[in-house]
Amino acid sequence: MKNTFFIAVAMSTVMLFSCKEGQKDESVAEVTEVKTDDFNYMVEQFADIKVLRYQIPSWDDLTLKEQKLVYYLTQAGLEGRDIMWDQNYRHNLTIRKALENVYVTYNGDKTSDEWKSFQTYVKRMWFSNGIHHHYSNDKIKPEFSSDYLRGLLTATSSTLEGEAFDVIFNDKDSKKVNQSKGVDNVLLSAVNFYGPDITNNDVETFYAAKKSPNADKPLSFGLNSRLVKENGQLKELVYKSGGLFGPAIDKIVVWLEKAQAVAENKAQGDALGLLIEYYKTGDLQTWDDYNVAWTAATDGNIDYINSFIEVYNDPLGYRGSYESIIQIKDFDMSEKMSVLSENAQWFEDNSPLMEEHKKKNVVGVTYKVVNVAGEAGDSSPSTPIGVNLPNANWIRAAVGSKSVSLGNIIHAYNNAGSSGRLQEFVHDEEEEALEKEYGQIGDKLHTALHEVIGHASGQLNPGVGETKETLKTYASTLEEGRADLVGLYYLYNPKLQELGLVDDWKKVGTVAFDGYIRNGLMTQLIRLNLGDDVEEAHMRNRQWVSAWAFEKGKADNVIEKVTRDGKTYFKINDYEKLHGLFGQLLRETQRIKSEGDYAAVEALVEGYGVKVDQTLHAEILERNKQFTSAPYSGFVNPVIVPTVDDDGEITGFNIDQPESFESQMIDYTKNFSNLMN
Repeated sequence: MKNTFFIAVAMSTVMLFSCKEGQKDESVAEVTEVKTDDFNYMVEQFADIKVLRYQIPSWDDLTLKEQKLVYYLTQAGLEGRDIMWDQNYRHNLTIRKALENVYVTYNGDKTSDEWKSFQTYVKRMWFSNGIHHHYSNDKIKPEFSSDYLRGLLTATSSTLEGEAFDVIFNDKDSKKVNQSKGVDNVLLSAVNFYGPDITNNDVETFYAAKKSPNADKPLSFGLNSRLVKENGQLKELVYKSGGLFGPAIDKIVVWLEKAQAVAENKAQGDALGLLIEYYKTGDLQTWDDYNVAWTAATDGNIDYINSFIEVYNDPLGYRGSYESIIQIKDFDMSEKMSVLSENAQWFEDNSPLMEEHKKKNVVGVTYKVVNVAGEAGDSSPSTPIGVNLPNANWIRAAVGSKSVSLGNIIHAYNNAGSSGRLQEFVHDEEEEALEKEYGQIGDKLHTALHEVIGHASGQLNPGVGETKETLKTYASTLEEGRADLVGLYYLYNPKLQELGLVDDWKKVGTVAFDGYIRNGLMTQLIRLNLGDDVEEAHMRNRQWVSAWAFEKGKADNVIEKVTRDGKTYFKINDYEKLHGLFGQLLRETQRIKSEGDYAAVEALVEGYGVKVDQTLHAEILERNKQFTSAPYSGFVNPVIVPTVDDDGEITGFNIDQPESFESQMIDYTKNFSNLMN
């Protein structure tokens, strides 16, 4: 799962969780930390996007063999880039090919407003891996006319015709992922996991008929395929060599085989071998075997994520989006934070969950702080800041899980500059001062607790199916909210100080509560257009957690809505009682998951997480107009360039930073277009 988790911190950085069942997200408050080095983190800003750079601080500490492993894994990840584009929408690759050709070859007037609008549209498309917004899932609206685009196409001998042209300007396929209640979510979602005529009922009927060989170890049916109708019959097109996405997968395999040859140890090499076999066969039992082996392979300085993993882009939560993250261990920070995984059983035993929902033996929970060396697919350009995998509940229970925080990504966010949103939305100077002093440590710990303890906690009741089957479209937001609540519950706890993680647990917990409520009830609304419902899973979970606590605490005035000088603020009056409310909600969310209570999750999410107070929303948008800093951020990747001797053997590597966002995107198309016709 991905921590696209929102960090409401003093800095208000972008906190993305990879709670992969999960997705990505960032905080809308802004970083207040002063830059600590001379590195230029900012690449450019356009529309609602900031593009940043990150460094690889631990690169020089690696041996040449380890550097080769990182390079091969990074190349493998990039070879699958086109897969994500195609998964996001069936016309994305066709549109990208035409628009990039225009972008690169057009020699006409580049001073006009329409050309500048065209440039911005292409950059937004690159950032989102397609024509739908990376976060809202709404189709990106061009600010140039169809006639203007036709002229550009003609001038550059580019071809874009029929539905692929028309869809840029019309209302068709307007939502990549539609999570609305009471509609056919699959039929109304443009995401290319299903044929255009596939319905919710088709999906549920098809997979209801599938049975795992071992009911205690359910296979991840649908994870690596597209479901279509051929001659009226439902059929899966499997992602594998010789199957769907075969040309890209074959290139991935070539680099993974090179990586396996320089693996750090046998366990790591064996896991890579299983991943290669999975790509070649598409066999879901091999996928589980790989995840068991990968989870157990904890030695070494290098790790990675590669394959079809997170299911956020599937409205019904079956199909995994392609992604890759290459990780180098941050030894110092990993050692400091290892205390969390070492005490995972204590956290489980002392949680407010019902006894029958607690794990009696929390196994295999590992946590590391890592430095990213490269990302692709669903993790690039918009990236998580934390990841917890694998997603299969039975593997978590039997073998364990790996949790990581992406240290250099968080560092880049914190040093990329501030816009002042924090001061606008905090209730008073005391809240602001505490945020500046304790916000960053609170955010880091919330990410760690969310990933390490949150996603590893709790268990399903015997006989209850996977959450994608029982909780359906609400599975992802319930899981992310549940993990958030674990983090919140333990952030306000003296155990953190006892473990040496903080010097004042109460102040850290206070800051965490302030930031979460502020974001959940106010600041995240800057990402929505006035009149919109909340649809993205992480935004929903932050709102339903915050709104539920606000309502349930009204009798005791736990959280007070304050109006001052025409502006709204939320003030927490009783942190102890709010801590208790978070515990109650955590207990209930785990019950819902453990029992598969669809009616309860529907009532929770629809009652608290979807609808927006339009008067407050209008006010927040108006107050936010003063800030020019974009609410979303992402990254270009450093370029790892091998140096070779006369025999072609790699003797070393240089790390280059791309000149611009557009240069990296054009370079990727030139070198990694494995699915383009």
